[in-house]
Amino acid sequence: MKTVLITGGSEGLGYSIAKRLSNSCKVVILSPDKDRLEEVSEELKCSYKVCDVSGWGQVNSTVAEISSENESLDVLINNAGVYAVGELDETPADKIKRVIEVNSLGPIYMSKAVIPFMKKQQSGKIINIISQSGLYHAPQKSVYRASKWALTGFTKCLQPELSKYGISVTGIYPGLMKTSFVRNEDKERSLDDALDPDEVSKTIEFVMLADGKIVFPEIGIKNLDNTY
Repeated sequence: MKTVLITGGSEGLGYSIAKRLSNSCKVVILSPDKDRLEEVSEELKCSYKVCDVSGWGQVNSTVAEISSENESLDVLINNAGVYAVGELDETPADKIKRVIEVNSLGPIYMSKAVIPFMKKQQSGKIINIISQSGLYHAPQKSVYRASKWALTGFTKCLQPELSKYGISVTGIYPGLMKTSFVRNEDKERSLDDALDPDEVSKTIEFVMLADGKIVFPEIGIKNLDNTY
């Protein structure tokens, strides 16, 4: 049974992925919100770890703990994210810092932490949830999209770096989804044509369970023009 780590696994798309995989895999969800983690863990019968992915020390110790509790670390799904919308000069500096730390540094730290274990077992999959925002520009979203463009570059560089170790890296680029992720920041944004996160999780499950010899460098999932 595969061991799967999902950051931001207690809400939105992360929750949908955890729900879909919890019956067939050893799922470990990560989030800074202990109360929500406990609630979801009890509901889905999966494991959890309290972890803020923006801090290397916390990430490193958490992944080491998970490794000691499981025979392998098979899949890392970097899903945790923070959204921001607004003109740059009106965006608080602490929000800018948080977006970059969670959206860009978080996946880098998590990947850095799991790679030694995956190298040792000569297998593994890293799946980065990037979004269409990692491909296109838009006004009033410079900070969020900068964090996602950084993740696109990181993903593309990591692919050839890790392939010789039997580790695949996939970038997933979904459009706007019917979750509270965007609505909390942009209350006027319509979600009428947004993607159902359960449908997006099906694609991620397919990538995750595909034969190790099959590599998916990047997958876009878009419904009309519903970019974040």
